[in-house]
Amino acid sequence: MGKISEAQAFLKAIGMPERQQAPICALSLLALAHIRPDDKWCQANNEWIRIHDIIQFVNVNYDVDYAENSRETFRKQAMHHFRNAALIEDNGKATNSPNYRYRLTQEAVHLLQNFHTDLWKKSLKEFTDVHESLISMYASKKNVRKMPVMINERAYTFSPGKHNALQKAILEEFAPRFAPGALCLYVGDTTNKNSVENQSLLNQLGITLTGHDKLPDVILYRKDVDWIYFVEAVTSVGPMSPKRLKELEAMTQQVTSGVIYVTAFPDVTTYKRFVADLAWETEVWIADEPDHMIHLNGNRFMGPR
Repeated sequence: MGKISEAQAFLKAIGMPERQQAPICALSLLALAHIRPDDKWCQANNEWIRIHDIIQFVNVNYDVDYAENSRETFRKQAMHHFRNAALIEDNGKATNSPNYRYRLTQEAVHLLQNFHTDLWKKSLKEFTDVHESLISMYASKKNVRKMPVMINERAYTFSPGKHNALQKAILEEFAPRFAPGALCLYVGDTTNKNSVENQSLLNQLGITLTGHDKLPDVILYRKDVDWIYFVEAVTSVGPMSPKRLKELEAMTQQVTSGVIYVTAFPDVTTYKRFVADLAWETEVWIADEPDHMIHLNGNRFMGPR
């Protein structure tokens, strides 16, 4: 048997569904274990690896030709199911981060190292006996890495990452200080778009959304003063530039409430990178200095303190 067939046999032995015994899944397993055609299974390891690296590994070593745009196929057909089966874990980065990586779990790599040895049957039984608890354990690790966040007095979780950390700060630090009592009408998680969206109230306020609208990261509404806050969370791109301001103004032509445009930055260093891009008549909030605002709006706040 060649290594691909052996990998398929391994996946069948541990109870993976037939679709997850397909060649693409076997190749993914071989790449995760860093096993080449002439390697022995005892050489399996679990170094961190990206899907890009998996594609490169199998193309170079197994005479296949997967294109870069097949990453989503690898993710959906192999990696998603491997993680649910506690064969792999990720490193907790945001899924859209270039540093997002996978590796085999310690239990899976140990089982692979014993494949085709005298210890195989014993190792397989030990793995099977604890498999359900492994699934629970690795699912718990994934959940622990998520960030808890309170939105409209309800508990949610965000996936990890700088952008979501800043969104969490907007909701939990900016809003109580500068939008007290505000209701969050929209916030999107980087891995779960539209995690909170009050479509009904948005429509009532004159904001009609379609799937093509480029929403700000956070929309807040203060009913007591009838103010809407459009907040962009900026860690690498997307401040309230003149162009962005025009886009949002076009989206709010039917709005009669007061509209406030805010760019939120995690720190002063990031703010300095974008200061020349910011539009007049907007606001700036910096998470590292949560008690203060920067107002880019003429003489409205001019006067003695």
